[in-house]
Amino acid sequence: MSHSNSGGAFATALREILDDDQAFARHQQANLRPEVVSALGEKIRTSGVKYIYYMLPTLGGRTVAKVVPAEHYERILKKGIAFHRTALTDLQTSREGELIGGGVAAHEFWALPNPETFTQLPWDPEVGRMFCIAYDPPQLKDGGRLIPLDTRALFIAAHRSFTERTGLELRSGLEPEMTWVSPDVQIISKEDQSPAYQVENLEKMRPVYKKVISYAQAMGLNMIQGDYEDDGQVELNWEYDRAELSAERMTTYRQICKQVARETGFQASFMPKPYNGKMGNGCHHNMSLWRGEDNIIEDGRVELHVTEAAKHAIGGMLKHTPGSMLVMASTVNSYKRFWDAGQFAPSGADWGLDTRGVAIRISANGRMEYRLPDASVNPYLSHLYLLAAIEHGLETQLDPGEPGQVSAEVGEISVPNTLGSAIEAFEADSYLMNTMPSELTEVYLKLKRDEWARYCGQITEWEFRQYWEAIP
Repeated sequence: MSHSNSGGAFATALREILDDDQAFARHQQANLRPEVVSALGEKIRTSGVKYIYYMLPTLGGRTVAKVVPAEHYERILKKGIAFHRTALTDLQTSREGELIGGGVAAHEFWALPNPETFTQLPWDPEVGRMFCIAYDPPQLKDGGRLIPLDTRALFIAAHRSFTERTGLELRSGLEPEMTWVSPDVQIISKEDQSPAYQVENLEKMRPVYKKVISYAQAMGLNMIQGDYEDDGQVELNWEYDRAELSAERMTTYRQICKQVARETGFQASFMPKPYNGKMGNGCHHNMSLWRGEDNIIEDGRVELHVTEAAKHAIGGMLKHTPGSMLVMASTVNSYKRFWDAGQFAPSGADWGLDTRGVAIRISANGRMEYRLPDASVNPYLSHLYLLAAIEHGLETQLDPGEPGQVSAEVGEISVPNTLGSAIEAFEADSYLMNTMPSELTEVYLKLKRDEWARYCGQITEWEFRQYWEAIP
């Protein structure tokens, strides 16, 4: 792995994390403590779980897993599960036929479970799941290290290191919007009127929200509220927490929603922009910085004000918005969300006090609502990039300017409006490029360049309508 020193403290910390060749051994040793083995065994026996998914989130925000009979848990705690390395890149094949992320010849990685993440699936009590961390096999040269493409593990370690350096903890709450479609449920609304919040539409979605909320509660999510927002669009929220827990719950929530869709006959999609003229599916990140039990974002006044530290964090996020858009809006479809006027999706890098037309909204209850990510986002990767941007702002005391204005330090910001321009902005952000592990940025760029090339090469129905009979 290579870094430039220009990435600052965050880059130095990531380099130390990824150069640690004893990471696997320490994780293995922790797993094999007698009290850990005994506690996990007792949980499995009392729950009645017979099968366990050993899971990892991929670079694209999906989840891969292997299923193992539950009685082998002690062996897995010690040896882990082997996956082909390209599983972390969704085994995506390029247009040229090459597996992105190492090719067919790439060696396997070993995934050691985190036993504290053991959870029983409420829709099938005989099945449980555990999250894992990906390592290069220790017997290889330079083995035993954390793999940079494991964004969950990378963010957990980066956040821990950030707290050690700054004394601050990033907490977040996510607002995942998604679209539910069923031939048996018809949503009727006036052309000039949004169907949002209407109880009749919530009633039509009752089979969905009841199951989603009950399953989520059974899996440890503290569900707090939900609403109907546009045709088929539902948003259900859970309580904010440490950012790595919020990201993990987003992964769990997606799994729950897909299961509920199977049970109810709905199709459930986190596609960012399913329809023109309708709301896109965003995933606002509501973030706050805490020192102990003190939120350092708000300054205690009745009016909507923020502390100087919060302004520096905002400055970092704004400055690196163009460079991180490839993470926050990671698909071709993501950018259609910003072209549809009047749909509450920000198209610039600005901030404001309790207004929904900006990239960063400061709410009345002391949080920074970053409104650019969409529902397809990899939540571990988005938090990793936001944390890096926040630390850069704090480290250099970046001034974001007054709400609605642009400071000289941040400068005029042009936000990408296509995946192609986001790729260019990603590469142009020298701070982020020098901060993140080179393997992570290189593989991510390969995936996104290939996606953009595939899209650009497709002939669409719009083109036929526009050009088939256009000449003469």
